[in-house]
Amino acid sequence: MFIDERIVTLFKRNAHHTLTYWSVFFSFGLCIAFLGPTILDLQCQTNSTLSQITWVFFSQQFCLLIGSSVGGVFKRTLFSALAALFVSALLISVIFAIIPVCNNVLVLAIAMAVSGLAMGVIDTIANIQLVAIYRKDSAIFLQALHFFIGFGALVSPLIADPFLSETGCGNHTGNETEIMHHFRSMLRYSPIAEHNITQSHLPHDGVVKEEPIVQYAFWIMALINLPVPIAVLFLMYRENLLPCCPGSTPRLLDKDELAMETQQGAEGPDLEQKEHKAGGHGSIFSCCQNDNLRGLPVSFFMIHILGGMVLFMTDGIVGAYAGFVYTYAVAPPMSLPNKTAGYLASIFWAAITAGRLLSIPLSYRFQPVRLLMFNLAGAIVTVLMLLIFYTSRIFLFVGTCLCGLFLSSIFPCMLAYTEDILDYQGCATSVLVTSAGMGEMVMQVLVGSIIQSEGSYSFPLCGVIIACIGFILFFGLLLFHRMHRNYLTGTSKKSAMVEEPGADQNGSAKQDVFSSQGEVGADQNGSAKAEQKENDDT
Repeated sequence: MFIDERIVTLFKRNAHHTLTYWSVFFSFGLCIAFLGPTILDLQCQTNSTLSQITWVFFSQQFCLLIGSSVGGVFKRTLFSALAALFVSALLISVIFAIIPVCNNVLVLAIAMAVSGLAMGVIDTIANIQLVAIYRKDSAIFLQALHFFIGFGALVSPLIADPFLSETGCGNHTGNETEIMHHFRSMLRYSPIAEHNITQSHLPHDGVVKEEPIVQYAFWIMALINLPVPIAVLFLMYRENLLPCCPGSTPRLLDKDELAMETQQGAEGPDLEQKEHKAGGHGSIFSCCQNDNLRGLPVSFFMIHILGGMVLFMTDGIVGAYAGFVYTYAVAPPMSLPNKTAGYLASIFWAAITAGRLLSIPLSYRFQPVRLLMFNLAGAIVTVLMLLIFYTSRIFLFVGTCLCGLFLSSIFPCMLAYTEDILDYQGCATSVLVTSAGMGEMVMQVLVGSIIQSEGSYSFPLCGVIIACIGFILFFGLLLFHRMHRNYLTGTSKKSAMVEEPGADQNGSAKQDVFSSQGEVGADQNGSAKAEQKENDDT
């Protein structure tokens, strides 16, 4: 069979949990990519300037980072984790439902900030829960989890596109409309529809008046997301976590699941003791305050830091490439038509989705460290070729596809790799999720400012530099992995040496007891024989 029977049995045992977390991440992907295409309509709705509306999206990204940092607090019990997922998913539907009535840019920024917090909590909890369920077998399920992010990010702009206004929801001149159309094309993740916005289509006074219908797109988004909190609530009902609704009678386990349950039950106390010793998974702040981390080696902390820095670089490339590949394509020397350049971001997200789907069987066949090495090397080669062939339009599309494929599975592979190194102790999941979000936010601002000041040629150059730094940090992670493994080997040898003298002492004590008992028995037997002999003589 292509997949081990044990993996299939494990999935069947946790199918309800796994499918729920996957659906939450599909909703997460929809929310991540949905707002970009609607920037023109939101700017008109709030009567704000272009610089003001961009701060709305920054507020969402910043609060997503905060939510990722504190999301680990809710993992302490299954009830708190599922309750946080339910509230967060429900909040996202509510926020998207009220966005059409936010006529002030400050109110819209607050709404986006709340949705960012909710998505950050979802991001951390779903990763932590899957790692806690599958542990050393979590790589394949994490690949599937992040596939649903890419799939949602690919689908959501297609939902928004039919409801976007071609010329804006207010009064704009033709020149302003063309500028805003260019900016919306840069941010959206779907192919640009054929909007022929020219002066010939405008009235003689140069003013366009169009009734906005973008609110329907937001309401559809809220309805699409609504089954997610319902699914989480149903999972809580199945787990008997709702006091007002007693759950159904648990089903009987089959033979394979019963054996697996028995094995997990035997290993459970040891795993819980090890997690308690190293602090377990949690938020970054709780990890830093944990007193049990003081006796751990430097390699334990460096694995957290270097793993987070690698994802800081690679996810930064993802965010920067998706945000500015359009700007790079329409500028000299590429000078692609706006409509053609608009397909690049969609090709990039489609490649990420396909790469994560392809990584599901690959993660079963190969170790995460091998996939990480291959993907990082492929990403460096791809951005280097983009830099060399910076005038080739064909290779821009080919390189975009390859870049998405190589970057697609780095995050789930790094998560599975670091958790396996640390034996599922510490706070690797929270650190990696937070670092990835921070890298995506920082690199977008940094690369955008460099492109604005130095020109479009700096775009592939920044990609080469960031990818090389990430690869160097990955080699540092491999070095500290070796150090940490040597530390664990030395610790186990010392424990074995401590146990051996105790065993020898116990054996000597037992031998002394047996010897003394033998001597006493011999004396008693000798006395009995002497008394018997006296009786015979008498």
